[in-house]
Amino acid sequence: MASDEPKAKKLKLSEDEKTESPSNKAAAELSSNLLFGMGNPLLDICAVVDKDFLDKYSLKPNDQILAEDKHKALFDELVKKFKVEYHAGGATQNSIKIAQWMIQEPHKVGTFFGCIGKDKFGEILKQKAEEAHVDAHYYEQDQEPTGTCAACITGDNRSLVANLAAANCYKKEKHLDLEENWELVEKAKVYYIAGFFLTVSLESILKVAKHASEKNKLFCMNLSAPFICQFFKDNLMQVMPYIDVLFGNESEAAAFAKEQDFETEDIKEIAKKAQALPKVNTKRQRIVVFTQGKDETIMALSDKIETFPVLKIDPKDIVDTNGAGDAFVGGFLSGLVQEKPLDQCVRAAHYSANVIIRRAGCTFPEKPDFK
Repeated sequence: MASDEPKAKKLKLSEDEKTESPSNKAAAELSSNLLFGMGNPLLDICAVVDKDFLDKYSLKPNDQILAEDKHKALFDELVKKFKVEYHAGGATQNSIKIAQWMIQEPHKVGTFFGCIGKDKFGEILKQKAEEAHVDAHYYEQDQEPTGTCAACITGDNRSLVANLAAANCYKKEKHLDLEENWELVEKAKVYYIAGFFLTVSLESILKVAKHASEKNKLFCMNLSAPFICQFFKDNLMQVMPYIDVLFGNESEAAAFAKEQDFETEDIKEIAKKAQALPKVNTKRQRIVVFTQGKDETIMALSDKIETFPVLKIDPKDIVDTNGAGDAFVGGFLSGLVQEKPLDQCVRAAHYSANVIIRRAGCTFPEKPDFK
């Protein structure tokens, strides 16, 4: 049940560093590169499809999977058969983009690392990052083309099929370890990596996570998809001790609980158990945030569970739920980087998700209408 106590306080660095969250200022002083993201940059190919199309490629209406051989023809068929839109995507890149949009000024508060191909789609991604005022530093290679993600939309569900291609080629020693790039990592105070990147470069994630932990900065991660909890469980659990803020939705939480033998299907209990997992940096308690679509958002913080109702929306106003989870995280990150109280972070998260589901792809108006 929800706590009777006042809603979550400021997220402070530690008990003896309370001044780090300045409540007497509107927000923390912001400068470039304070928020760092690393993940799979993908060009989203979005289309409204029919059930026959999903059935043909054995897709579930609301799921995220990696493309296999049987999905190779899917991308061409999608473009030929349906009206498609192209959007810069990839979970982490979306969240950093949304956080930057919510912050507005200064530009380039958000930094993003990922791997693209030296091709037309790669150029589109670079252009889109620039338009979003994100400081993107891509590792560019010519072995593989820029990654794509088919977003197959049916009603208010979306089935995502990611063909990582170049995104899968990220190399720690060829990019993250370079002095000028590592300096950008060091400038950040909040870090976010979606669980999808666990399939690409565990060593890169661990290097960033350990840095955040040693410097008492905030390291955030997302369960991202049931298959991550199932098939990349070992990688996920190597990173878990460094995670300060863990995000997920109800289906990811359920998959995580099953794999971890939590012996409960209750989302609040799962959040509590995930919150209590061992942690390296004991100056911070882990925070677990689980969304449940139109149902309340759950937050586990120390021994408390808090719940937050989502913003109401008329189903006929929902255009595309693709990117809603990324937008939620982006809104939350915008609050974290400004050292806002946690209930304000959730409010910003709900606002961002509410804006994104009214539009095609992970797109947004020029400015947020958020106070």
